[in-house]
Amino acid sequence: MNDDRIQALLREIQDHRSGQFEIVTRLREIALASGPSIAEEVKYGGILFSSRVGFCGVFSYAQHVTLEFSQGAALTDSYAVLAGTGKHRRHIKILHVSDIDAKHVAHYVELACQAADG
Repeated sequence: MNDDRIQALLREIQDHRSGQFEIVTRLREIALASGPSIAEEVKYGGILFSSRVGFCGVFSYAQHVTLEFSQGAALTDSYAVLAGTGKHRRHIKILHVSDIDAKHVAHYVELACQAADG
């Protein structure tokens, strides 16, 4: 984990997209709490999380935040919130902090982390 790079990205989001800072912070907390040895790194303009292998990433865009799953197509979409049509990747678009609970984000992060641990 490169804490300086993560903190710099979080400061940038807070300074330039302050409405998304709370969303990104909460998604980060959920990802870090999903397993005993979760690592995080800044890559591709977002924060990627891994256990044994990478399982999700948080990306802040101009109007929304996405939680992206590398192997999301393999996840059971019990709540029909995963978007995307690629061969592997799926994402959840977050517009408001309330979307985190409404879209059952913790459930999907847990599934993705378990799949990464194989």
